[in-house]
Amino acid sequence: MGRKTERDAISDRVRRLLVRTLYTQPSNLAIGAIMGAVCTSVTAWVTQSTVITICVVLMTLIGFARVLMGHMLSPDNERTTTRKLELLYEAGAFSYAFLYGLIAALVMIYYPGSSAELLIVACALSYGIAVAARNAGSRLIAQGQLVLALGPIFTACLIVGTIPTLTLAVSILLGGSATASIAKNLHRVLRASIASAETSERLARKMEIQAHTDVVTKLANRAGLNHQMVEKLMAISQDQMLAMYWLDIDRFKEVNDLLGHQTGDKVLVELAQRLKEAMPQNALVARFGGDEFTVVTEVGSRRHAEMLASEVHAELMRPMRIDGDRLEVGASIGVALLPDDGVDSDELMQKADLALYHAKVNGRKQTQFYDASMSRDLARKREIEAELRAAILKDELSIFFQPIVDLKTGRIRTFEALVRWFHPEKGELRPDEFIPVAEDSGLIVTLGNWITAQAAKAAAQWPEEVTLAVNLSPLQIKAPGASLGVLNALREAQLPPERLELEVTESLFLDDSEATELFINELAAKGVRFAMDDFGTGYSSLGYINKYPFSKIKVDRSFVSGPDVSKKTEAIIRAVAEMGAQLDMDIVAEGLEKIEQVKAVREAGCTLGQGYYFSRAVPDYLAAMLLAQERESEDGLRKVG
Repeated sequence: MGRKTERDAISDRVRRLLVRTLYTQPSNLAIGAIMGAVCTSVTAWVTQSTVITICVVLMTLIGFARVLMGHMLSPDNERTTTRKLELLYEAGAFSYAFLYGLIAALVMIYYPGSSAELLIVACALSYGIAVAARNAGSRLIAQGQLVLALGPIFTACLIVGTIPTLTLAVSILLGGSATASIAKNLHRVLRASIASAETSERLARKMEIQAHTDVVTKLANRAGLNHQMVEKLMAISQDQMLAMYWLDIDRFKEVNDLLGHQTGDKVLVELAQRLKEAMPQNALVARFGGDEFTVVTEVGSRRHAEMLASEVHAELMRPMRIDGDRLEVGASIGVALLPDDGVDSDELMQKADLALYHAKVNGRKQTQFYDASMSRDLARKREIEAELRAAILKDELSIFFQPIVDLKTGRIRTFEALVRWFHPEKGELRPDEFIPVAEDSGLIVTLGNWITAQAAKAAAQWPEEVTLAVNLSPLQIKAPGASLGVLNALREAQLPPERLELEVTESLFLDDSEATELFINELAAKGVRFAMDDFGTGYSSLGYINKYPFSKIKVDRSFVSGPDVSKKTEAIIRAVAEMGAQLDMDIVAEGLEKIEQVKAVREAGCTLGQGYYFSRAVPDYLAAMLLAQERESEDGLRKVG
């Protein structure tokens, strides 16, 4: 039923377009009316026939009425039905053609051999044949005019009955049939062409809609967002304010990984519906891609935009039940306002995206409005990124080493490698300035491999009992071929894998990816050791310690020298040290600056210490000097003994 209705609708549109061809170029009707009036008027004047004169007057009036109707009636006016347009055209066309043929027939019968006979018969025949092709848009009109114009002449030929007129009758019959066939074919081709064009246009509209629509949520996709944004910006006045909300669903990857992509799609559909319900009815809601949504809507003020953001947070954080699973999700939202933050869609999207980045960096599940300082920070980060790439090539970076000391013997057990950047113009840049930039840009992989390689070369010159500790970024570990980068650095430096300790933080295990597990297992099998860094600042899950081959735990400095040091923190250190003793793991206390702190952590059970009390991070040659001094002291004690 649906298909039949669709075909009927297409047929109506095609029929309308065919009728439209009848009304195109009304100047042709005017030229035909003038020529017909001249020819028939000359015929009436030559024959001096009252009947012919009356027919000429009627034909002339009809001809010019058709011209007037062609100018007044517009097929573009939807209020005028297709059938009405056809009927009006048929009435004028049929009466005009019949009068043309009738005048020619009367002359042939009553005024044979007159000078007007050749003129009117030739004109009537020419008109009937020509108009059949012009009006091929309507087969009834084309063939009807042909019959009405040529029929009276054909009849007159039979009435006169002479050999020439009978020959003309046969010619009219054959030629008329051929012309009717041509008009029929023209109509078929024209109809098929219009129908094909209509179908192509309909498919093009359908494809355009599909190209602008997200398959999962049925919202606008990125292309649809861009298209509708242009229309929305053109529609608003200068005093109106637009707000763009850029949303990123927090930890949506876990839903896909744990419950599957089908469940993930259902969550996206539910979130899309909640967004549409939370936002005003005329808001543009789009799925930008992956787990990101974009909403554009008019707002009265910044306060109004903040209220909408709060409502969105409340809607998205409501628990949902998908296939029996109870899920809770949240979102980070970046907001930019037009015209305050941008004057076009590209600038508005850029500012909203930048605000979203800060919302995610600052802890997620929150809203950040764009601020000019964000652009300054971005420019600063891009500058650092470009200079950092150049610094690696120009060898402007240096590796410093901070000792990790045995709290019982006072001997250096390990050196932790720390990167330092001495900029030729800006001086020393702190690691907390350029390391986050390296992580955001992906440069951390290159930087991390360089640090490991340089540190391994220095460590190869130390005594065999002294090990090297290197910090690794989670992004570096998850990069393809990460373990090969570490092994290549050890091979080039000729440093045994057992002398390398890789320090990782708890944030590495939040995603619990296969890449992380593969990286640790591959290197551990080669003899590389692993240490849990900054223990106590994250989730501090004992499951990680049980699952992975850690040989060392580093207690964060906040438990030793931070502002919140108390009996509770001492108890925590003691508990961690006791756990380390039971698991045969070294416990490192970081941030030791005073002798009292050293004594406290040693009494608590920590085996190793690190901090300014022992030494700051020093260049490789000073690290070698510390080891040499330590050996000289031991040699001196042996001689005294």
